[in-house]
Amino acid sequence: MTDEEYGFATEQVHGGFQPDAAHGARVPAIHMSSGFLFDDFDQARDRFAGTDDGYTYSRLGNPTNADVERRVALLERGVEAILVGSGQAAATIAFLGVLQAGDHVVAARSIYEGTKGLLVQNLGRLGIEVDFVADQRDLDEWARLVRPNTKAFFAETIPNPKNDVLDITGVADTAHRAGVPLIVDNTLATPYLVRPVEHGADIVVHSASKFLSGHGAGLGGVVVDGGTFDWSASPERWVHLTSPERSLGGASYVERYGSRAFIVFARDVVASRIGPTPSPFNAFLLRQGIETLSLRVERHSANALAVASFLEQQPEVTSVDYAGLASSPYRDLAERYLPRGAGSVFAFTLAGGEAAARTFIDTVQLFSRMTHLGDVRSLILHPATTTHAGKTAEERAEQGIHDGLIRLSVGIEDVADLVRDLSRGFAALRGAAGSVGSVGLEARVGSVTELAALEHAVPGNHVIAEEL
Repeated sequence: MTDEEYGFATEQVHGGFQPDAAHGARVPAIHMSSGFLFDDFDQARDRFAGTDDGYTYSRLGNPTNADVERRVALLERGVEAILVGSGQAAATIAFLGVLQAGDHVVAARSIYEGTKGLLVQNLGRLGIEVDFVADQRDLDEWARLVRPNTKAFFAETIPNPKNDVLDITGVADTAHRAGVPLIVDNTLATPYLVRPVEHGADIVVHSASKFLSGHGAGLGGVVVDGGTFDWSASPERWVHLTSPERSLGGASYVERYGSRAFIVFARDVVASRIGPTPSPFNAFLLRQGIETLSLRVERHSANALAVASFLEQQPEVTSVDYAGLASSPYRDLAERYLPRGAGSVFAFTLAGGEAAARTFIDTVQLFSRMTHLGDVRSLILHPATTTHAGKTAEERAEQGIHDGLIRLSVGIEDVADLVRDLSRGFAALRGAAGSVGSVGLEARVGSVTELAALEHAVPGNHVIAEEL
């Protein structure tokens, strides 16, 4: 592609593509090779010296993986990206590219429990400490938790399951006043809904297994460097990037690579040695998913808003945590950062507690009962007994993870079918016997007018005429 400005959909299809000079294949090949041949002695020497940028070994770089890295970096408006084996690997590489023993992180409490465990248990064993901000909208709390040894802020653009949207610019400005970078997990928003770098974030990570891939067929993770943080401003804080390196001929990473210092260090020193290399086949699946990202996420978000609106009207539901609703306390942030839609992962709470949640989840048929997000299929889960089962009841209550809370990842199916399936759950809670058909359309959806509105709100969804 040229330097001309292109739209998102064009970039997701064409971005980062390098033509196959040997055969002219339009779809880049899957390079299932551990290593790569050298033409001669000198080429091998030059590649290991870094003066020839060809490939040596797939743990260090692979053409299939590199194609995905270029595309994601472009979509996120970063300078470079690293493709790794999972979202947890991406978070690990990002943290270890910045932190060392004795450092401190300020993170939002609402982050994914796996990442929270990574910070508390794994990095904690290495001498890295973390404090959690209870309300990530409270910028003063972010600032209060900063210590002299704080080296990073971390949060998610759309945390699950409570949908408490991040004030990216506010937190980024607070981090920068403290002299540290903001690392953002953009998994649930994707660059189609928001590009954190454009709002002040410095490093972006993804679990590419979710929306970027979209089909639940493979794992992957991505680290993207925005190239915006000035590592030279306080050289004593980032000695691994600003000190002379023998491998660089006595230059530092900042001196040699400038704005790319972090990502080169993270690739060459952290990722290459820990080795979370994805299979090129998984990279191929991810690339295929990215090419339809905007189409899927647009449909995901529209379906989610329709489903959330339906849930909000049901008497058994005490709350719906979806930032796209007018009733959400995060609606203003969603309008500011997510004008294309508020994503499709959110929660609602049933008044009947765990017993009601069990009945509801066991009754639905179209929603898949599984621990995953961002699939084209709609998914359902009970966080209190699964993802947050390791927390005490008090800890779950502090985070709003009540016994009746159910998490949804809304897929791209026809929204009328999703509403009909959820209505099965409500019918079961109301003690209805037999098939859902006995409940009646108006009882299941609220009104014929509402069902027609759902069809109109989500282009491509169709309601069978006989039902109306």
